[in-house]
Formats: sequence, C-alpha cells, structure tokens
Amino acid sequence: VQLQASGGGLVQAGGSLRLSCAASGSISSIDAISWYRQAPGKQRTLVATINSGGNTDYKDSVKGRFTISRDNAKNTVYLQMNSLKPEDTAIYYCNRVTVLGPYIRPLGLWGQGTQVTVSS
Repeated sequence: VQLQASGGGLVQAGGSLRLSCAASGSISSIDAISWYRQAPGKQRTLVATINSGGNTDYKDSVKGRFTISRDNAKNTVYLQMNSLKPEDTAIYYCNRVTVLGPYIRPLGLWGQGTQVTVSS
C-alpha cells in the first residue's frame, strides 16, 4: 500500500488546513500511520501518529492544535491543523510506521509530500 499526502497550501498565521493521506489500498490492516514534516534545512521529524485502534500521539509543539484521524472506509488519514504558526512551515509527509514502545520507525517509501507555508 502506497500513501500520498495532499492538501497543503499557503495560509496566514492563525489559519487552518486539513491534509489528506490517501492510500492505494486498504488501510484497515495497517497498524499505524504517521505524519512527518521537514522544514528547510532541517531533518524530517514526527508530527502525529494514529494506530488501528484510533489511539493517537502528537509532537509536543502541535498538541492542542493538530488532530490526526483515519477513515478506513475512504482509506484516508487526515491531519487537521489549526492555529497554524510560521514555524509549522514544512513539507508534510505520511507513512506507514511500526511502533515499538517509544520508538516509531517508518516502513514505506517516502512520497513527494505536500508543502505547507504559514505566513506571519
């Protein structure tokens, strides 16, 4: 199953965007899916994770502002981003992951991602 992120764009600080991660097949058998982001000149970092049971986890800096969800019927995972800040500017990617205790490891190939730009 391949995943492709979309929905990025240019938004003013304080605005909202909803990203979509569409799968080429069923996601119901995928244990966990995560959103990552990579800002210019920085490493890719984990933003949020959702498992097959609907349990979620977030990077501290996005807690209370971002919400990850999954719709198995549509084979899509979403990232609702509210109260966006300029420091949220990055390319956002989604990927299948494996969760081993505190460790999360991406499993699939990285797609092109979707650019999110937040202006001040």
